[in-house]
Amino acid sequence: MLEPEKIRLLIVDDHAIVRRGLRGLLELVDDLEVVGEAADGQQAVHLADAHDPDVILMDLVMPVLDGIAAIREIKARHPSIDIVALTSFIEEDKVVAALEAGASGYLLKDADDGAVVEAIRAAHGGEVRLDPAVAKLLTERLRRRPAPPPIEPLTERERDVLVLLGRGLSNKEIAARLGIADCTVRTHVSNVLGKLGLASRTQAALYAIEHRIAPGAVAAPTA
Repeated sequence: MLEPEKIRLLIVDDHAIVRRGLRGLLELVDDLEVVGEAADGQQAVHLADAHDPDVILMDLVMPVLDGIAAIREIKARHPSIDIVALTSFIEEDKVVAALEAGASGYLLKDADDGAVVEAIRAAHGGEVRLDPAVAKLLTERLRRRPAPPPIEPLTERERDVLVLLGRGLSNKEIAARLGIADCTVRTHVSNVLGKLGLASRTQAALYAIEHRIAPGAVAAPTA
């Protein structure tokens, strides 16, 4: 029997001890493989070009190029790479900026080992994972913001897909829930992004949450 393909990881943090700790943890997980480490955002961009990892664990506050700028540049060059922010900071502007730049998750560095591994797997599977404190912050934020109309009206089915994106479901889970094919879900997601002027499914999930399209859902917070 063939072994399942491993999720290839890049670790980005300006503290060597943090990188070593994460590497030591993640290399013990059977379905994960660390392919590189970077000490700043610019190195992360170069290593993303060189190794094309599946998932990047990205610190946000770093020299040379910060994590948010690095996320934005990497997603522009490699849309298929999923990025999970792993940081000590929970300021609203950093959370929103990281997610709008294209991050597929936001964890704090005090998260337990299982939450980090689960966030990596979830990002690779097309889902969004947020630290519970981050989910709470976004919930409070959405209560303060009015919901502007979309750039172009969504069809009923596109709105259904957007609701499920806001709940953190993957394309496969959305297809099963709505009784349609995976390829049809991908088409609806693409249409939603185009009509709302968004760049990624993570931004679509955030849009759904902030504008109360997916009430009560905050992008699948981690336990």
